[in-house]
Amino acid sequence: MLAVDAGNSKTDVALIAADGQVVGTARGGGFQPARTGAEAAVDVVAKAVAQAVGPAGPRAVGHVSACLANADLPVEEEQLAAELRRRGWSASVEVRNDTFAVLRAGVAEPRGVAVVCGAGINCVGMLPDGRTARFPAIGRISGDWGGGGGLAEEALWHAARAEDGRGGPTALARTLPGHFGLGSMYELIAALHLGDVDETRKLELTPVVFATAADGDPVARSLVDRLADEVVAMATVALKRLDLLGEEVPVLLGGGLLAARHPQLDDGVRARLAERAPRAVPQVVTARPVLGAALLGLDHLGAPEEAHARVRAYFGAAG
Repeated sequence: MLAVDAGNSKTDVALIAADGQVVGTARGGGFQPARTGAEAAVDVVAKAVAQAVGPAGPRAVGHVSACLANADLPVEEEQLAAELRRRGWSASVEVRNDTFAVLRAGVAEPRGVAVVCGAGINCVGMLPDGRTARFPAIGRISGDWGGGGGLAEEALWHAARAEDGRGGPTALARTLPGHFGLGSMYELIAALHLGDVDETRKLELTPVVFATAADGDPVARSLVDRLADEVVAMATVALKRLDLLGEEVPVLLGGGLLAARHPQLDDGVRARLAERAPRAVPQVVTARPVLGAALLGLDHLGAPEEAHARVRAYFGAAG
């Protein structure tokens, strides 16, 4: 079985025997089908697969379990699954959004809800009978707010208005440009607009927002509180859709922002969950998501629990 976890910045592949033994692993580059197209994106996966299987070269496997970034809509899952089948690794291919990998990596059975907060934000829920709850999660047009990108954008907005007088004061007007060695928001705005600071570097501002919040700035603190609200709103809706609000169930928290356990964000999420979903059990997931892709693949194949345990042991994750 071939397990694939492909994110925007990296791709992890694991080749796994029927008994759960991990035969080979490899890491490749970022998976960005929205930018490069499905074929070029899967080329990145193919390079990692070739490294994982070794000198013998690509081989046929019983199943491909792929958890992929940017597989946000059913039509995208179908397109990517078709491209994976075209590579000839297996006729049996299951494609899911990569948030499912975080969820499955953190639970002993496929039951629970996961919220991932990295560059963006997403949430999924699943039950052993195959039912799921999910969101389009393609940005503001699908109702999303948050993640590192959303937090940085909002902080820039407040900082710009603070500097020119349209908004109230905030230390962000100093700390955000200061991160790039600039003296004012005007300079930072110009640098971003003219390309002197690449747009992708806005994500570097996320830790600055958290540090400014930790220093007590009210605006920065309000942004962190808003992110906690968004995380819990998504989790609560997913729990409700699966009729799990009244049950003790894990809520997995993953991605760079949640895994970092920033005190204000972590405490805020837990407090809001306790209020809105009292029986939910929050748990930060730090296991590599490729573990989740592997476990989903073993689920599909009906592998025994010993195989699941062997994969977990390999990746150093408790069941």
